[in-house]
Amino acid sequence: MSGDNPRGAILQRDKKTYAIVPRTPVGLVSPEVLEAISSVVRRYNIPITKITSGQRLALIGMQRDEVDRIWQELKMEVGPAIELCVHYVQACPGTEVCKFGVRDSLGMGLKLEKLYVGMDLPAKVKIGVSGCPFCCAESYVRDIGLIGRKKGWLVTFGGNSGGRPRIGDVIAENLEDAEAVALVQRCLDYYRDNAGKKLRTARFVEKTGIETIKQAVL
Repeated sequence: MSGDNPRGAILQRDKKTYAIVPRTPVGLVSPEVLEAISSVVRRYNIPITKITSGQRLALIGMQRDEVDRIWQELKMEVGPAIELCVHYVQACPGTEVCKFGVRDSLGMGLKLEKLYVGMDLPAKVKIGVSGCPFCCAESYVRDIGLIGRKKGWLVTFGGNSGGRPRIGDVIAENLEDAEAVALVQRCLDYYRDNAGKKLRTARFVEKTGIETIKQAVL
């Protein structure tokens, strides 16, 4: 992000207005958050409020001199959107409410969000946590994916849903929570230490080879 932009602001295509993405871990929002969002949207006549594919709310179309005041009124953290780091953790409801859930995807997602969002990396990284094999959090096409099964977590690496889509490779299966978190850490560390700048995980896997990566992280 350019140093000339206000904190957490993304210049839009009109080169005049800005967007911000408040951080909403695994897409959960409280009444207080909804009230704060509603308040600033009304007060500043923000023209677009968009739920993103990453389970976040983007506020779009504000003026430059409004951005800092809006952040102060929201009292929310910035959700990374263009930085080279972990951007977000996406999660389905899992065992909290879904009758198909076999693993606590919200709990795992919140844990990963707290540990890794904002972690500096060669390129942006997105994490998906699904509480059952239906994979509603799109885990297979996220840089790191967790899919809940009865015997434990399945962990994938190197997925991508962009212009060159790629299904992530399975790194390990049947992991308990602590084992899955530790494996995510090792995958991120290895990627951070070995990938070139702006090389997404999908291309990193293609370049390095999944067996080499598995030998390093398992």
